[in-house]
Amino acid sequence: MENIEIIKTPEEVNLRIKELGSEITKACGTTPLTMIVVMNGGLFFAAKLAEAIELEDFYIDSIAAGSYKSNVCTGVVELRSTLKLDPKGRNILIVDEVLDTGRTLKAICDNLLAMGALSVKTAVLVEKELPRPDGIAHSDWAGFIMDDRYLIGCGMDSHEKYRHYPGIAVMV
Repeated sequence: MENIEIIKTPEEVNLRIKELGSEITKACGTTPLTMIVVMNGGLFFAAKLAEAIELEDFYIDSIAAGSYKSNVCTGVVELRSTLKLDPKGRNILIVDEVLDTGRTLKAICDNLLAMGALSVKTAVLVEKELPRPDGIAHSDWAGFIMDDRYLIGCGMDSHEKYRHYPGIAVMV
């Protein structure tokens, strides 16, 4: 890879995801849970998190949504796909790789609640430390709290590159 500075190693990321899985499992108890993965960025984190969640009544779906074009936030959230599973009557966990402005997660949460979801919680691998006047303030579960830098790896990309890197890094 090009010049990068590693912020979290793949081992640190994997350990934290296992911890999050345990926390979510404990919080759910025996309550059924439907994970909705925000594509494409949430894919890598969600796959590992799903393996770490130990629930018998567990479902997975995905939605394409975003507000970035060419590494710049447009300020407009687009929901680009529909769900396979009806969210009505379900306890939902939205999984994304990063909580940045919070607009995308807010739009998805609002949409799912309007569709009749019983509850909507969020889990992100990285929550950036910044104000979110137009989005959700904080995720329910965050792997890491980090300052506001442009991150790559674990689903985070630069022009659709570097999502596959198993750690978290910044380009230098």
